[in-house]
Amino acid sequence: MNIDTVRDYYGKVLETTADLKTDACCTPAGMPDFLKQALANVHDEVLIKYYGCGLVLPEALSGMRILDLGCGSGRDVYALAQLVGEKGEVVGVDMTPEQLEVAKRHVEWHREKFGFEKANTRFLDGYIERLSDLDLEPGSFDIVVSNCVINLSADKHAVLKGAYDLLRPGGEIYFADVYADRRLDDDVRKDPVLLGECLGGALYWNDFLSLAKDTGFGDPRLVTARPLEVGEPALQEKLGAARFTSATYRLFKIDGLEAGCENYGQSVIYRGGIENHSAQLELDAHHKIPRDGVFPVCGNTWRMLKETRFARYFEFVGDFKTHYGSFPGCGSSNPFVVMEQLAEGTCCQPTDASGSNCC
Repeated sequence: MNIDTVRDYYGKVLETTADLKTDACCTPAGMPDFLKQALANVHDEVLIKYYGCGLVLPEALSGMRILDLGCGSGRDVYALAQLVGEKGEVVGVDMTPEQLEVAKRHVEWHREKFGFEKANTRFLDGYIERLSDLDLEPGSFDIVVSNCVINLSADKHAVLKGAYDLLRPGGEIYFADVYADRRLDDDVRKDPVLLGECLGGALYWNDFLSLAKDTGFGDPRLVTARPLEVGEPALQEKLGAARFTSATYRLFKIDGLEAGCENYGQSVIYRGGIENHSAQLELDAHHKIPRDGVFPVCGNTWRMLKETRFARYFEFVGDFKTHYGSFPGCGSSNPFVVMEQLAEGTCCQPTDASGSNCC
């Protein structure tokens, strides 16, 4: 995979989102009202050069320090900047000069638009495979986000390992990207248009799960997934039977997460307090936790809430003293399975102490 090919595609070939040949790089429907308002505060020039494929919008962002990998013209940086507030910070990294020029040009405009005394955004010229070159302090970020960029990297292991090193314990990488239902042939992976359209570099989803665990992120959690359509016949012919999905995963930096969902008889109670998520917290596709209800969880889910920024919003019931076998409520991490279940409306939530879940 040639870095120059990717840089030229996003810096010279594409001028606006209208130049894209697939729907890989578009924001999915169902955007929450508070995000619509945040995007309404983003400069038009930044918006028209957006090439993401999902919503990289984790919860409980006030005061957080966030790193955006492959920030492009800065749309997500400026949206997140409003949600972290003046006490937080959002740092964007990108390798495309044309994109960074747009992002940097509007820092002061957005500071004034947000009513902040001091800008809480900055942009760095660099490669997401070489984050250690950017003089960023290890363990200094609460969250790393990325929107349809990691698939463009030839060294995805280096990207995830770099993100892991920059996160604080209990931090997470929350990112949207494109995945394939199989390993792609070399001619697909090397095609410059398919690569630039975020398809040629897509990982087979199961290889991604292995890669995430190998870089320290145990128990990857799938948040959402949607199908991708390729309308151009010439590209369809090159891709053959391969299917693609845009999926969002969250990976927590928590040591010692178990390989499976284990049942210790634990539960959590969400007490509210997270801005824009007062009624429920949607941890992932299989855990939509309603406020004030006793919600059975596996040991890993318990730790994802107990040992992260979410802890102060929950009450925790149980410990790890007694093991009751496997926990049935974690659901599949295969985005193609969950994508179809969501489309059919068959995913459900635990309805009793067993934590059973039809996903």
